[in-house]
Amino acid sequence: VQLQASGGGLVQPGGSLRLSCATSGFTLDYYTIGWFRQAPGKEREGVSCIRSSDGSTYYAGSVKGRFTISRDNAKNTVYLQMNNLKPEDTAVYYCAADDRGYSATYYFYYGMNYWGKGTLVTVSS
Repeated sequence: VQLQASGGGLVQPGGSLRLSCATSGFTLDYYTIGWFRQAPGKEREGVSCIRSSDGSTYYAGSVKGRFTISRDNAKNTVYLQMNNLKPEDTAVYYCAADDRGYSATYYFYYGMNYWGKGTLVTVSS
């Protein structure tokens, strides 16, 4: 199982970025994919996830209405569209995968089985 996040960068407040999570070594259909972030000096935070079983999506309250998770099974890629970015969104963003079928709440708290390297998002004027 391999995951690689990309698409991070420097953006002004109010701007947008789209992160991509390229996956390989497993069938995307059977895994829940999540996005997490960790800001300097802070604990890791679950941002969003998309379930394998039915494509249901979940968001942390801090990003709901601004971020959208989606997946393209044909491209083995999961995306995180981030709009109206705020300075507090600055963090390293990671994508992760899990096939145990747990709830989003569980994953946000305990994390997932497989992790990729992160991509840095900096929101600053």
